[in-house]
Amino acid sequence: MSTSKNAKIQIETGQTVHDFAVMTDSGDHKVHTISGGDVWSGKSGYEPDVRPNGMVTGRNVLTAHADDDKVSVAAFTAYSKGVLKSVSGTTTTFTRPATASKAKIYSVTMASDGSLAVVAGTISASTAFSETRDAAGGPPYIPANSVEVGQIRVTSSTSAAVDSDEIFQNPGDHCERYDFPVWEESNLGEGLAANSAAKENAHIEFASALTAIHTAGAYKQVYIKYYEPQLSEMTRAYDFKPAQTSHSANSQEYYRGAVASVSSSLGQGGFTALLSDGITDSIIVEEDEILTVKFFQDENRTPYILTQGVVGLASGFPADNQASVAVTVTAEQKSAFFSS
Repeated sequence: MSTSKNAKIQIETGQTVHDFAVMTDSGDHKVHTISGGDVWSGKSGYEPDVRPNGMVTGRNVLTAHADDDKVSVAAFTAYSKGVLKSVSGTTTTFTRPATASKAKIYSVTMASDGSLAVVAGTISASTAFSETRDAAGGPPYIPANSVEVGQIRVTSSTSAAVDSDEIFQNPGDHCERYDFPVWEESNLGEGLAANSAAKENAHIEFASALTAIHTAGAYKQVYIKYYEPQLSEMTRAYDFKPAQTSHSANSQEYYRGAVASVSSSLGQGGFTALLSDGITDSIIVEEDEILTVKFFQDENRTPYILTQGVVGLASGFPADNQASVAVTVTAEQKSAFFSS
């Protein structure tokens, strides 16, 4: 018979910082993980800080300049290698193709040290542009950890002022922003319910796949700083309940029949614990914090459940029994179950 007689509950009581490091692309260019970062804290002030390379402030920063073969660059900030770089307003120059009536694209970039650089694409055999990176008449690959600010597209070899319609800055196509595409963070992962190995533990997932615009068809790098929860056993605890989804049915009758609809809701997790005095116990000061709770159904076996959410407390001080507290954990995502 399966019981929880030997169960153990651990709760987050501290955090260990892991400074900015590059994440691992799972291969679909959407899900990214970090080596050793199986669980990320969600406590206020200790949340993961995800920084994909890309522009942070400033939009359409390239504008036409009165001088030949120059563009103006307005001030902007951008992430590279997890560091926020500030670029002051300036101008940058490019060299037109030596042959007339040929298409050529120039990528204006911020290098990883925060300096501006112009990367030239391959000249076309005609005036036709290509949207394929590194193709003739297409935009160039840019170095790893560089950020694309915009593109200049010309077909003339004669020096002249750049027209506004020769400047392209659409996010995702010609301009690399840190927040495009958007992503969601999963501090716990999905455990046994994951449909891929990369999503079993903590990860981020972009809304759409990143594009290969860097050297040799590489994808932009994503950096993260996170805090690993330090867990301590919650002694004299019992009645653990994971945060799980419940479903209810509603029906609408119609003539000679009925049709049903299903609604779902995520319930609270939690547990109950006996206290020393109900005032100075360590759990008391954690009220309203977002914490990680780890539950072992048998402390001598490896399977466990992770729950992360806002801790709520309901203390009791009976005259004839031990002080206790009913702990609720209101989670944003359901508990994750792990076999080891």
